[in-house]
Amino acid sequence: MSAKIISGTKIAEQIRKNLKKEISELKKKYGLIPGLVTILVGDDPASQIYVGQKQKACENLGIYSRRIDLPPETTENVILSLIRELNKDAKIHGILVQLPLPKQINQQRVIYAIDPDKDVDGFHPVNVGKMVIGEKSLLPCTPHGILELLVGSGIKTEGAEVVIVGRSNIVGKPLFNLMIQKRPAGNATVTICHTKTRDLSFHTKRADILIAAIGRPKAITRDMVKDGVVVIDVGVNRIGKTPEGKAVLAGDVDFEGIKEKAAAITPVPGGVGPMTIVMLMKNTVEAAKRIADCRLLIVD
Repeated sequence: MSAKIISGTKIAEQIRKNLKKEISELKKKYGLIPGLVTILVGDDPASQIYVGQKQKACENLGIYSRRIDLPPETTENVILSLIRELNKDAKIHGILVQLPLPKQINQQRVIYAIDPDKDVDGFHPVNVGKMVIGEKSLLPCTPHGILELLVGSGIKTEGAEVVIVGRSNIVGKPLFNLMIQKRPAGNATVTICHTKTRDLSFHTKRADILIAAIGRPKAITRDMVKDGVVVIDVGVNRIGKTPEGKAVLAGDVDFEGIKEKAAAITPVPGGVGPMTIVMLMKNTVEAAKRIADCRLLIVD
């Protein structure tokens, strides 16, 4: 048996096509162009790449994009003042602060300062709270992208044993909350594992769907999964460089070891990564649509 490769690149492309239609409709009906601002503090190479990818995605879709680069010594007051101004900017529907931030800046205070209606990362406690109780909200991009991967691949989650390895606020916790809800890619029985889980293999071997988000290359091995498992690999780990200087990437699962045992598996790169970026675009369009709906209500 050889696993079906779940291509995030292909599924993301279909979502982009749908988004282009929505953006065109917003322009025609309301004269509204969705706008996203990205704020980068410092010169972290990985963050530079991520911000560049997000800007390129905006350009390809016709989303208005603004990038603000700040020096690494930027103070917390400066960034909070900037966010307050962007909260009032009518051209901006989404505000994204690239994480991590330098040590002198309190990350939580920055997230809390963003208008929840412009929080396209889905990290503000207002949006997190709405997500937990199942209200409509801007969802965190990577968990939302994983749900869309499962739906787009025709993988049934209702009643399935789902095991998530990793409990971060960015992936593990929100994904747990989403997959237990009555929604597409939901209605699952979900177990979440972490560094203090006593026997990780006991849990991973029970999984019908295994989601690895631990940030350690090839930590999930062939002997830790059962035959026919569906594996979603969230990890992107740099494990070396090619002779040409290009980064060599590995996921959190041993892809080569597991692919002959799994029913389906995501590759790294080309799996979850493209979905995260397209979900950011989707959130930006959704935020703009809400503004348009508010305008319509006022006119009515």
